[in-house]
Amino acid sequence: MFLGTYTPRLDEKGRLILPAKYRDELAYGLVLTRGQERCIYVFSQREFEKQHEQLAQASLTSRKARDYARVFLSGASDEVPDKQGRVTIPQVLRTYGGLDREVTVIGAGNRIEIWDSAAWQQYLQEQEEVFSETDED
Repeated sequence: MFLGTYTPRLDEKGRLILPAKYRDELAYGLVLTRGQERCIYVFSQREFEKQHEQLAQASLTSRKARDYARVFLSGASDEVPDKQGRVTIPQVLRTYGGLDREVTVIGAGNRIEIWDSAAWQQYLQEQEEVFSETDED
């Protein structure tokens, strides 16, 4: 399970050093793809296969399912971290997420999310209010 918040920087080649805590799970491969709210999802190879299986279960006659699968899979890039734990984020995904140098990496259970740091702070500020008011209803 991926947990926590980290603030690494992208280097000039668009590479990110993965938090040490995540490296073992991702050492043999990972998949980066578009996520909701303009973040980048990072899945272990095994977890991405599970996500793909769920997408494959959807009916081909469902336009929403087709649209979601197209966006999700067309942005996917399988990568293997180098010996320093760095992974290159393809330009198309950096553009999608508005990623420059300052990024925030969060653990979100079965995946990692990479956010532009300013966008993450804005999102978190908005959502913390809702979070603190959540009750059993």
